[in-house]
Amino acid sequence: MIHLGPTAQCQEALLRRQQNLERHRNVVSYRMKKLASRQLEIKKSSDALKEKLRQKYQEMRRVLDEDLRLTLGQLDAEQEAAEREVEERMEACCLLREELDQELENTNAPEKETGEMAVQSAEIEERISEALKSTDPDSIQTDDFRNQQLLSLTGNLLLFIRSQLPVSKRLLQSYAADVILDPDTAHPKLTVSPEGDAVAYTTTWKDFPETPARFDTTLNVVSRDGFTEGRRYWEVEVSGKTYWEIGLTYPSIPRRGREEDCWLGRGKESWCVEYFSGDYTAWHSGVPHVLPLVEGRQFKRIGVYCSFPGGLVSFLGADTMTPLHCFCAGAFSDALHQALCPGHDNQGSNWKPLRICDASRSAPGGS
Repeated sequence: MIHLGPTAQCQEALLRRQQNLERHRNVVSYRMKKLASRQLEIKKSSDALKEKLRQKYQEMRRVLDEDLRLTLGQLDAEQEAAEREVEERMEACCLLREELDQELENTNAPEKETGEMAVQSAEIEERISEALKSTDPDSIQTDDFRNQQLLSLTGNLLLFIRSQLPVSKRLLQSYAADVILDPDTAHPKLTVSPEGDAVAYTTTWKDFPETPARFDTTLNVVSRDGFTEGRRYWEVEVSGKTYWEIGLTYPSIPRRGREEDCWLGRGKESWCVEYFSGDYTAWHSGVPHVLPLVEGRQFKRIGVYCSFPGGLVSFLGADTMTPLHCFCAGAFSDALHQALCPGHDNQGSNWKPLRICDASRSAPGGS
């Protein structure tokens, strides 16, 4: 048996370490290649979907434009026919007037006998009466009843189209979920409504029983039930407030102590959008994403959409379907609970509650 000296052993160990690191590097390089390929697939898939949607909307425009062309064409034909009839009657009146002008000139001729003039006068009176009867403007009619029906049908079509728009809103409404807040998780300075659909900040520290589920430092409350599959959409009324946080969390979010992980979005367990005195910020894993595109805007409702299959958490201003921020988790590792933080009083400007809305229906005055 050959025994290696210390130097040889060190060299062999170094060689093994180098080989091991190279294998890891190759694995990481291959993973980077796969991720780049996946990124390209996502882009291609998204671009293809957007192109198909554009084509659908272009086709809808073509269908509507063609229907408008046909409808206006029919109305043009009817208008032209009515105008031709008016012109023909005007021409008849013009000819009659020329005859009357000629007769006026003839009345100055003294050679005509009185009897002959009387006969001609009677004939003219009869022709005038017939002409006025046949050229009565009120006898040229348009089908006003049919036209009103046409307006009514197009109005109903417009109402139907509007009822289906925005399309993304209609789709999200089909994922609307009932959310009931769990008072046993609420911070002692929060008041949860008996129905579990609203939460507000108070200055009074309530003598609630201490439970592992209750937040003891951060002003949070989470939903009673979680979900582990499918898609969920919910909306929260935020009008009149100057500070709030809305999001989703795993049950494992820290509940006690002053660590920042207890705040929504500050740890890996939760995602949120925060509004404070005019500024919107999205949070996850303690990383803030300032949202300058909506700076200065105050939404009445905030919508939250979660897709378990897609690993997505999306926030939007539900009033106008304005996208705020979207997180891609890839895959969720646990059940998700809706989470709210109504915020402190913010110098007396933030007493209103956060109220969960019926997300299956549009807000009054909304889309």
